[in-house]
Amino acid sequence: MKIDSKILKFIFRRLIFVIPQLLGISLVAFFLIRLIPGNPAYLLLGSGANPESVAALSERMGLDKPIIIQYFIFIKDILRGDLGYSWFTSNPVLTDIIDRFPATLELITYSLIFIVLVSLPIARATAIKGNKFTNRLVRGYGLMAGAFPDFWLALILIYIFYAKLKILPAPMGRLDLSIIPPDRITGFYTIDSLIRLDFSAFISAWTHLIMPVISLVIFNGGPILKMAQSTMLRVKKEEFIKFYEDNGMNPDRLNKYIYKNSLPPVITMIGFIYVYMLGGSVLVENIFSWGGLGQYAVQSIVNSDFAPFQAFVLVAATMSLVVYLILDIIYYIIDPRIEI
Repeated sequence: MKIDSKILKFIFRRLIFVIPQLLGISLVAFFLIRLIPGNPAYLLLGSGANPESVAALSERMGLDKPIIIQYFIFIKDILRGDLGYSWFTSNPVLTDIIDRFPATLELITYSLIFIVLVSLPIARATAIKGNKFTNRLVRGYGLMAGAFPDFWLALILIYIFYAKLKILPAPMGRLDLSIIPPDRITGFYTIDSLIRLDFSAFISAWTHLIMPVISLVIFNGGPILKMAQSTMLRVKKEEFIKFYEDNGMNPDRLNKYIYKNSLPPVITMIGFIYVYMLGGSVLVENIFSWGGLGQYAVQSIVNSDFAPFQAFVLVAATMSLVVYLILDIIYYIIDPRIEI
């Protein structure tokens, strides 16, 4: 119960600080999209629209009001749970986000799971039992991974596995065109299709995930692998590890100590990469016509559709705050001595 009360107090303190953070983020979201040149009403109506029609639509969109008044209206609507209306999709933005968010979440979650399952064992093996060559190889990959754009990797994968080998499906969404999407439960096609025992949709969903996931894994796996390996190598040289080693501690138990004491900074990096992929998967989503939040944000920028972009920034920021809160709680579970 003592641990629970401490965590609850910490969550309450963090929630208090969330309010000014979200207020600052709302300012960025509101004004950033308005830096894009062009009148959204004019873009929606087309170059053949007359000035009267443009003025009428601008009034409907609230663009005729002073910018500061527009901002306060924006904040008031958010507090009511109204994220605005997309003039491009003709839907409430909240509806669009609810429809599209699971697609992005499925993509980045599986990418992160694969990164962790591959990176941590490799880092552990090379740090504890590796030699100079394997250590340099890991460091080299860690430095080079981010140098290759994820969209470039995606295009190469499409060329090899779809255009040439024809063993993976066309980059046109999350399912084959002939497959009916499973009834929505979680929004993850891989899970919903399995729950419904729709194995055609299940297989199709997984095959469509392969190329975008590999693109994100190769690009984003480097920092986690490099951080995990370097942290384990550093912990391996700590005095308390040498003390245990000199006193004849079992090697397997010693390796567990090294691994456990290396986790906090690695967990931080994992959380950072997860949050980064929410926005960093934008280009990959567009290349694979994924239909997630990233593609939605790009469409909103291209069409000067203010509300969807503002909502995307707010959703991404809120998710970041939630992820970092969860990380702090995980730290405390791993080591209750940590002050949170």
